[in-house]
Amino acid sequence: MAPIARGQELEPRALTNVPVGTNFVVLGYVYSQGNILLDPAIPIDDLDSKLHTIVGAYGRAIDFFGLSSKFDVLVPFAGGDWKGVLEGVDTARAATGFGDPRVRWSVNFVGAPALRAREYADWVQETIVGASLQVLVPLGQYDRIKLINLGSNRWTFRTQLGVSQVVGAWTFEAFAGAWFFTDNPDFFGGNMLQQRPLLVGKLHVIRSFPRGWWLALDGGYGYGGRTLINGVERETRISTFRFGLTFAVPIARGHTVRLTLASGARIERGPDFDALGVSYQFSWGGGP
Repeated sequence: MAPIARGQELEPRALTNVPVGTNFVVLGYVYSQGNILLDPAIPIDDLDSKLHTIVGAYGRAIDFFGLSSKFDVLVPFAGGDWKGVLEGVDTARAATGFGDPRVRWSVNFVGAPALRAREYADWVQETIVGASLQVLVPLGQYDRIKLINLGSNRWTFRTQLGVSQVVGAWTFEAFAGAWFFTDNPDFFGGNMLQQRPLLVGKLHVIRSFPRGWWLALDGGYGYGGRTLINGVERETRISTFRFGLTFAVPIARGHTVRLTLASGARIERGPDFDALGVSYQFSWGGGP
């Protein structure tokens, strides 16, 4: 939900099948504090950050040649301040503005056919296998004379393959994916920034309760993403874990509130922070 820890974003129930034609609107808020590196190429030590992020998103379930599929777009707006040490000198930055919007397409190609509302009522999930492609569009706030920015000034592509298995009231999900980055030719001071792919893995254990409530325990690991400045490789390889807890409560038909807790812990480089988020989702359509 925030433009942070992008390699290990924890999103349970991403493979869930919903009736074709269902629409979703989401409004969320996240507060994050700690070592929040928006770009691993930034050589700042002892970074202390406080970041407030508001997210707006829209999604729609579609029929892709008989397979269940979704399309969604997300736009973050953030404000925060960062304090750290750059090459032995204390440095700070405050910024408020839009981050890079994200567009995603996902399709479940095993175990989740495209269903209308009446068909969906009789469908029971077993094993689902699906994939997605998300694109971060470089439209967020960016200043070449600043090390820390809300936008990235480069295209980013996230690919992901996942499997979901239901066992009674429990759902188990596993994902593997990779992030690919284009070059940023206008990095800090007019330098050329390149970044190698970042590999990620995620697990979710979800417990469903009566009346549509559910609770998810989430975990993820990211590795790689080493950067190059003007062709020179830097010691910026990411190796970090992220853990999360998500609790969802339907408050009325089509209305759901989610509470999310997350924490990141790095081994080499990457985010090391705590975050608290709350979001409201409204859904409609899909038939009676």
